[in-house]
Amino acid sequence: MASPLAGGTVAFLPHRLNRHPVVVRGLTADELWICAGLSSLAGAATGLPFALLSSMIALVPTFIVAGIALGVFAGGGLLRRLKRGRPQTWLYRQMQWRIAVRHPMFAPLIGPDIVTHSGRWTTRRTKRSRT
Repeated sequence: MASPLAGGTVAFLPHRLNRHPVVVRGLTADELWICAGLSSLAGAATGLPFALLSSMIALVPTFIVAGIALGVFAGGGLLRRLKRGRPQTWLYRQMQWRIAVRHPMFAPLIGPDIVTHSGRWTTRRTKRSRT
């Protein structure tokens, strides 16, 4: 057993304690909410025209539920493949980067810590004279 250090801190903490647990199909709870939310919006957008054409309002929630089921099933597999072998925060940083690049007006909402510059980087070193 590890002995506590001065100040009440523990010398050893397992690495996996800080990770979010996988809930469904390789998604964490936050990723599941994002996937379900986007899928429900897509289901509502798909079901609304069908509901208006057939004058059956019950088609909208039916399409929302079907969209969530399809989105979690397909989206979970896709995100699991995308995340494989990458750092834990890769998905969130990738989403922030895409918002900053594709929609610059929303960039202040996600924070200034995303680098969007692409090109050559230089160190601007000068030659030292030998005297």
